[in-house]
Amino acid sequence: MAQSITDLKVGRVVKIGDEPYVITSNSFMRTAQRKPVMRTKLRNVKTGKALDKTFVSGENFDIVHIEKTNSQYLYKDTESVYFMDSQTFEQFSITLALIGDQINYLKEGQDTVVTTFEGSPIGLELPPKVALEIIDTPPGVKGDTATGGTKPATLETGFTVQVPLFLNIGEKIRVNTETGEYVERA
Repeated sequence: MAQSITDLKVGRVVKIGDEPYVITSNSFMRTAQRKPVMRTKLRNVKTGKALDKTFVSGENFDIVHIEKTNSQYLYKDTESVYFMDSQTFEQFSITLALIGDQINYLKEGQDTVVTTFEGSPIGLELPPKVALEIIDTPPGVKGDTATGGTKPATLETGFTVQVPLFLNIGEKIRVNTETGEYVERA
């Protein structure tokens, strides 16, 4: 079905050929006397293979319907991440390669939304910000705050983020899930 290229948003799934691809990034461009284009980076839902594609205004493409289920994150091992469906209480797994950096924002027991395509999980929908506790960071020294510097802090998920010098072990902070940066104290 014919769609507008402005419908190509991050997280949407489009069908190219017979394969479904999720949009991981997009960039809209309009130049003088040319048709507008949307440059996208795509990841194959089934194989994980990356693809760069430019869609021209007026080009036909299909946006695929994906289902969303509320699930609880249980644990991870070396290859997979395990979840439990909140409705049916069935456990299922998603490969670490498919989730990517999103694993850095998940705590055991946390509720999250899992997206599925034709019955198989393809990814997660995380909130824009998550609150995580600092478990390791060097102590701030008096007088260091004059420059407004930062220091590394390891969070309860094992993820390391740069935080202001005044933060200490045991404090909760909010982290942006899209950029991986410190936002504020929680």
